[in-house]
Amino acid sequence: MKAKLKITPEQELFAIAEAQQGLFTARQAIKVGFDKKNHSYHVKAGNWKRAYRGIYQLVRYPLSNDSEYALWSLWSCDKDGVSQGVYSYDTALSINELSDLNPSKIHMTVPPSFRRREIPKILVLHRGELKPEEIEERSGFRVTKSLRAIVDLLVANSVSRDFLIQALSEGLQRGLISRREIEKARLTDNERTLLSELLIEVEA
Repeated sequence: MKAKLKITPEQELFAIAEAQQGLFTARQAIKVGFDKKNHSYHVKAGNWKRAYRGIYQLVRYPLSNDSEYALWSLWSCDKDGVSQGVYSYDTALSINELSDLNPSKIHMTVPPSFRRREIPKILVLHRGELKPEEIEERSGFRVTKSLRAIVDLLVANSVSRDFLIQALSEGLQRGLISRREIEKARLTDNERTLLSELLIEVEA
């Protein structure tokens, strides 16, 4: 009987980073066996690169267009290492490539209890409770579904209505939003009214 090959800390860390666009937290590195005192050494040796306070990037892992989303998702982790942020509003539409909206900031919804001493200038935080069916899992981050993003922007009245008409129209055409989803969505009376009015404009 062959002995099982022992998985090294380097292999464990790579597996973690691979699921997070090449990024990992100091806490994750410590958990798999990298002593905190040696983290600076790995940076100087060119193995790791500091991406943000307490977050590193594997230098040999190629960056992607989604790396920034994985980064701020890790930034939003709670003390148990569970990401609290979900990309939403303008950013959710941008991620799903719906409409010509090109936000200069990254919008993220976090729980009402979420607290941080310092919020990066690139982020706009929205506080609220999202339902599981309103969230999609991506590689290293989560994003609200397109319908939820459109409804949130309708309520906020923060972008041109033309973008929302375009987003809903494209979402229906591409199958990212379905009529059944619209019918079954758990919305407030106000949200339902606003969405119905937008749908009338799309179908006009």
